[in-house]
Amino acid sequence: MIWIFKKFIKKLKKINFYLNLYKKDLLDLIIIKSIKDFFSSEMLKIALIPVVITMIILYTLFFTAAGFGIDSLQSVVYASQNGQEVVIDENAPFYFIWMTYLIVFLFKYSFTSWIAGFLLYTIGTVIVLQASMIFSIIIIGFLTPMILGILHKKYYSHLQLHEYGTLPLSIWVLIKSFFMMIFLFLILIPVYFVPVLNVIAFSLPFYYFFHKLLNFDVSSTILSAEQYKIIYEKEANNFRLRTLFLYFISMIPFATLFTAVYYIIYLGHAYFIKLEELTKIENN
Repeated sequence: MIWIFKKFIKKLKKINFYLNLYKKDLLDLIIIKSIKDFFSSEMLKIALIPVVITMIILYTLFFTAAGFGIDSLQSVVYASQNGQEVVIDENAPFYFIWMTYLIVFLFKYSFTSWIAGFLLYTIGTVIVLQASMIFSIIIIGFLTPMILGILHKKYYSHLQLHEYGTLPLSIWVLIKSFFMMIFLFLILIPVYFVPVLNVIAFSLPFYYFFHKLLNFDVSSTILSAEQYKIIYEKEANNFRLRTLFLYFISMIPFATLFTAVYYIIYLGHAYFIKLEELTKIENN
């Protein structure tokens, strides 16, 4: 019995030791340092850029969508709820005709009307929030070299940067990630009808896009292709956990509009630290 107790205490000490190491690395070196850097006047000025541009894009898309039939669909909803005849233009686009028939059916009865209204508002809200995240991540990609340049000058000037990112490669990663996100949406459709799992399934494609773009933007600005391969082979899961942590922050409504710069700072510190470790090993 005493032997088991001693063994248990020994394991607890070992776990505590690793937790302290992890806490020091994660909190002291990355999270806290990133927060301090984010709230510097220089970074806060940069943080305003994705906010302004994303809001302009969202407003433009909203008014464009309104011009392409939202007002007409609202008229259809009102007519179907009041039992009036709905006249559909045969020359209208096929998706508009299909959507009109669906809306007439859903809003004809009070029960289905309530469900449809709830789903439309919920899905609409989620789409707007996720769209703001996607636009912010794309926009922040153009600002990544500037942000990481500031970090490099302040903390890591002893390290040499080897950028493997090029404009054609960046466009390819963006297009590939976008279509992969759409593909994931399609294959996960059956899971959307399973409670609880549908929340995870709906978030997975967005996280994939979020991770791929953010990870590429930061790593391609700091590392060479060979350095990235060496670091990512060993630290892939750690970087996935880091981007997952950032993705959880982005799920706060419109948080990404203001914190996209923080994402770059946080991942930037992580890659700079790994590059520093790799450089020391190579020099020895």
